[in-house]
Amino acid sequence: MNSEPLSVPKRVRFVPLSAKALRALADGDLAGGSAEAGVALDEYFVGDRARWIFGYRADQLAKDPSAAPWITRAAVSEPDGTVIGDAGFHGPPDEAGLVEVGYCVAPAYRRRGYARAMLRALLVRAAAEPGVRTVRATIRSDNQASLATVAGFGFTRVGEQGNEQDGLSVVFEIPADAVPAE
Repeated sequence: MNSEPLSVPKRVRFVPLSAKALRALADGDLAGGSAEAGVALDEYFVGDRARWIFGYRADQLAKDPSAAPWITRAAVSEPDGTVIGDAGFHGPPDEAGLVEVGYCVAPAYRRRGYARAMLRALLVRAAAEPGVRTVRATIRSDNQASLATVAGFGFTRVGEQGNEQDGLSVVFEIPADAVPAE
């Protein structure tokens, strides 16, 4: 276990997950997904949640290969190189310039500041893209950790949505030009 204090700011880098890596992970092939990604992934990447998301993203890439620079990537802690979760956007900016972030820290690395580091990196990336005007985060209403994470970045609550699978979620947005530079 990492005993580093939470107050030490975390740094992450993102490693792309190709369509082949995503499909391998969706199929439960951890060794194949790791080999394709070029980083050592752990069991988190073939859990039920991850397999569903990676399958969805692999299908998304099959339909629209140009989405590759935007979607799910492995999040790697720097400088130690440990893969601590996944993060990315749900796809490229839409016609209105909106992108939606998604991030998840593997259970073994939660409550150490990695979600903040991932979200910060995603926001900086979105703000640097000329076609992005708004960044959205949709968070389940019972996900207190993620609600607290977005609260520190200046997001504004813009609504709610719900479905049978996820229940009630809160929708937050921030203008891309309001994102502080890194």
